[in-house]
Formats: sequence, structure tokens, C-alpha cells
Amino acid sequence: MNTLKSNEAFGHPKGLIYLFFAELWERFSFYGMRALLVLYMTKQLLFTDDMAFGVYAAYMSLVYVTPMIGGILADKILGFRKAILLGGVLMALGHFFLTFEHPFFFYGSLGLIIVGNGFFKPNISSFVGDLYEQEDTRRDSGFTIFYLGINLGAALAPLMCAWVAAAYGWHYGFVLAGIGMVTGLFFFNRGLKNNVFGDKGLVPNENTYNKKHFGISKGTLITLSAFLAVPFFALIINYHEFEHYLVWIVTAFLMIYVIYILSRVSIKEKKRLLIAIYFTLLYALFSAIFEQAGSSLTLFADRNVNLVGMDAAGTNSINAGFIILFAIPFSILWTYLNKRKKNPNSAIKFGLGLVFLGLGFIIFALSAHSVDEFAKTSMLYLIMGYMVLTIGELFLSPIGLSKMTELSPLKYVAFIMGVWFSANFYGHFFAGKIAKLTTITQGETNVFTKGILGEIVEFTTGITSEIAIQNSEDFQQLYSYVSVYTSFGFISVIVGIFALLISPVIKNMMSGVH
Repeated sequence: MNTLKSNEAFGHPKGLIYLFFAELWERFSFYGMRALLVLYMTKQLLFTDDMAFGVYAAYMSLVYVTPMIGGILADKILGFRKAILLGGVLMALGHFFLTFEHPFFFYGSLGLIIVGNGFFKPNISSFVGDLYEQEDTRRDSGFTIFYLGINLGAALAPLMCAWVAAAYGWHYGFVLAGIGMVTGLFFFNRGLKNNVFGDKGLVPNENTYNKKHFGISKGTLITLSAFLAVPFFALIINYHEFEHYLVWIVTAFLMIYVIYILSRVSIKEKKRLLIAIYFTLLYALFSAIFEQAGSSLTLFADRNVNLVGMDAAGTNSINAGFIILFAIPFSILWTYLNKRKKNPNSAIKFGLGLVFLGLGFIIFALSAHSVDEFAKTSMLYLIMGYMVLTIGELFLSPIGLSKMTELSPLKYVAFIMGVWFSANFYGHFFAGKIAKLTTITQGETNVFTKGILGEIVEFTTGITSEIAIQNSEDFQQLYSYVSVYTSFGFISVIVGIFALLISPVIKNMMSGVH
């Protein structure tokens, strides 16, 4: 009993603390750079909105496709520990190379971060799941605490990196992001030295890891291949207009590998795996709408919101700030409801997550009612919209992380975690398409301003396409933003309600997983 207590802190495995801080600083680096990226491209590199959205969508989608590969390699060869360290080093290099204003370094840096994230992201999340036994009721609470670490980093980074970039230059903002990644590696390495992880996350099979090909061990080959893959991803971002071909390739790979897994597991595991895929599809829709945050919502804040106390890059911290405010109360809530056997099952939480997401975007659209003569809206709507969609995120995202580790067959847990993150690949790909719908051509409006959708937009915003065209270009841009946000807000609410209606069927297929 004393041994058990010595390996725990605050009622959770001690390793959670180190993974919490490692992820906090890794996310600091990631979100600090993300907050600057679109503004850097449009203001410093002078990219058009369309070009910036294309690069951003390609980068952000690829960041979430590589975790599938990193998950497989960790499952089979590297183990969580080595994968996390390799990924962290690659990402740190990527952030520091962004300090050089040259296309080679710009696209190469994004390539480094993409490959590094593939090793880091799925495996640190899987490592958290590995700290708990399969039936441990603390798992959802532990993942919500871990999710707090993600968002502490995400809240601090846009404010700090944006301030440094504004005060000293864009490149210093990127340097600060790189320092964040190095700090994350330091915390993870401290955890390894203090042996808080026990026998978790080690190389699965030393013989396989050390097996030589061409005189080089498999482990070393993976490290070399990771660096060699960087130019490939840099080229995809540079030629992002062809990314849809990659979407088809990834989809084919996913389908083939999932079918392979389904052929090798029990009936019970098959049902659970199918539900993991269902949750991933819902998360892909959630991500496509939610991830306007780093692209169109940042430009919306810059151009059409009366900002007080922060600049447009800093608004990227609002969502994370609400996560910090709500994460612990939500964690306590799940524990409280669980003790009283009233905790909603995951299928219900996913439905509610989509409903709240949609309501958040409808609030963004309602801001049109406060528009002034400069086509600027009240910041209150931006804050309220972020608050509501953050509640939706807490119903869905950390719960999804937790469920993937429970629904996955044990032999394939890191790969299935990679599949979960592939939702962000698809989400960001389609988020880029959604963001491009907000760009304007003089005298024209988007598809959501006509027919029944146009009537819904008019009802929500109080603006018609005829009114928008008669006003300034800034007003037309505002109308473009709010019409897109209205339409996708309603889509999210409708899908969420459908998910709630079929939740009893989904619950039965989960075979005991809550």
C-alpha cells in the first residue's frame, strides 16, 4: 500500500505530473507559432488570404496525419519514450529555423514540426492512458487534467509570443516558441531520470529495435528516415493546392489498416473499434468547424472586431483560457457524477459537444447586430462565442482521448490514437476550405447567402446579401464571415442532436466502456 501511495500524487499516478508539464510546454511552442503564422504570412510575407489559408490548412492537416505513422512505429519498434524524445527534438529545430526569413527555411521548418509532431503527439497521449489500468475510473479525470496542461500552454503562448513578436519582431516570437519546446523536453527527461514511469513506455522488443539493416539498427534508421521525410512534407505545403491527392492516399491507408486490425481482433474488440471510428468521424466534423480559430477567426478578430486588451494573435488564447477556467470543474464533475452513477456516457457527451460548438459559432454570427460604422463588432460576442464552444470542446475532446485508449485493442493503441488525431488532418483540410469561403470578391457573396441558407443567415445576423453589397468592402468582409459561421453553426447543432438521438445504440456497441 505504501508503494502504491509513493507512486501517486494528488490521487493520480505521479507520471501524470511530468507528462502534464511536458505537454504544457510542447503545446506552448505549437500554439505560440500557430497564433503568429497566418498573420506573419499576410502581413510580413505578403501572402494573399487565399494563399495563407492554403498553407495554414496544409500545415495544420499534415501535423495530424503523421501521428498515425508515429503511432505505428512506437507500437512496433520505438516505444513511447524514444518516440516522444525524437519528436520533441524535431519540433524544437522547426521552431528555431522559422527565425530565418527564406522560403527554404519557412517550408522546411513547417516540415520539421509536422514530422516531429507525428512522433510526439500520439505517444504522449497514449502514455497518459498507459499510466492507468483498463478499468480505472480515474482515467477520464486524468485526461481532463492532462488536457488542462495542453491549454495552459495554449493560453500563455499566443499572448506571450504575440507580445514578443510585436515588440521585437516576428522571429523573436518564433524563438520563444522554440524555447517552449526545449522546456517540454526538459520536463519529460526529468520524469525519465526520476523513474516515475516505472516500466511504461519502453521499447516493445529490444531485438526488433536493434535488428540491423545495411549495418544500421532499425531504431537509428527510423531517426534518419524522420529527417529525410522533412523535404517531402515541405514540398506538399509549398504545393498545397494538390493536397487533396494526399487526402485520398491517407484515407485508403486508414481503411486498409483498420480492416486489417478488424480481421485480427475479437467480436467485442471489433464493436469497440467501430465506435472509435464513429467518434473519430464526429471529431473530424468538430475540428473542421472549430479550427477556424487559427485562420478565419484570427483575421475576423483583426479586421472586424473592436479588440480591447489584446491583438488578433492574442485572441487565440481566449479558448485556452476558458479551458483553464473550466477543466478542473469538469474533471470534478465527471468524478462526482461517476460516484453517483449519473455520469453521461461518451456518446451523449459527443453529441452535446457538437451542439455547444454550433451555438458558439452562431454567437459569433450574432455579433453582426452590434456592427458600427467601421464594420467592427463588439468583442463581447467573440468572448461569449469562445466560451460556449469551449464547453463543447470539454464535452468531446478530452473524453475522446480517454475513450481511444479504452476502445482500442491493446496491441494497436498508439495507432488508434493516431487515427483519432487523423480527425484533425481531415478537419484542418476542410477547415481550410471553410476559411476560403470567407474570402471576398468585390460585388459577390458566398454560397451561404442564397436560398434557405440565406434566410437562416438573415434571421441570425439581420443582414442580407443586398445590404452587404451596398456597403463598404469591410462590411462585405464581415458579412462573409458571419454568413459562414451561421451556416456551419447550424450544421453542427443538427449533427449533435442526431448523435444524441442514436446514443443508446452507440452505448450498447461499446461493450461496457462508458
